[in-house]
Amino acid sequence: MKTTLLLLLTCAFVPSFCLAAPEEAKPNTLTDKEKSAGWKLLFDGKSLDGWHNFKKTDVRPGWVVKDGTLVCADPHDAGDIVTTEQFGAFELDLDYNISEGGNSGIIFHVTDEGGAVWATGPEFQLEDNAKAADPQRCGWLYALYQPEVDAKTGKILDATKSAGEWNHVRLVVSPEKCLHEINGVKYFEYVMGSEDFKKRVAASKFGSMPLFAKSGKGYLALQGDHGSISFRNIKVRPL
Repeated sequence: MKTTLLLLLTCAFVPSFCLAAPEEAKPNTLTDKEKSAGWKLLFDGKSLDGWHNFKKTDVRPGWVVKDGTLVCADPHDAGDIVTTEQFGAFELDLDYNISEGGNSGIIFHVTDEGGAVWATGPEFQLEDNAKAADPQRCGWLYALYQPEVDAKTGKILDATKSAGEWNHVRLVVSPEKCLHEINGVKYFEYVMGSEDFKKRVAASKFGSMPLFAKSGKGYLALQGDHGSISFRNIKVRPL
């Protein structure tokens, strides 16, 4: 009786103790709130459903599902995989865990007209900043945009964790604004098709690719030929 009375008094004076904890999604699932907001799961944690190699109907054996993660286990026999569905304006969330020296990427607005995913789609670079050979660093829009210098360190902003640890990516693509975030840290914004964007493309290696960044929609792609990387909690919200 005394215990019950004490609990009632506690709830009366500190209501937050009696409230249910916020709903949290289990790995590779969506909460009811996310579902109602229009989020879609792109990886169920169990299968390769919804993905295929670029211009193929299946997935090469270098990609496997292991312990609830989508893994590029053998980059020599993996290649780039793309979603079945195409997206125009969207918000993408995912977690990645990259190998030491690893290099990968998220490519968007990919179409079948190009000979490779990067011939049509811009790339959100993923890599181990500490040991990867490519000077284009993680979170950059490959060869086009990079963060400013971090005043705290005197170096270009880098919010990534070490190879072998999980990192979180948020990518927003819309006609009004595109946004890159890693681990909750905003890197930069840009506008697809703007004069600034076109100028940067023309000055880059993509300037000689007539189909690059020309489509307003396309597949999402994960790069699978530059190193081992794992993904989980891949979800997208069309805007």
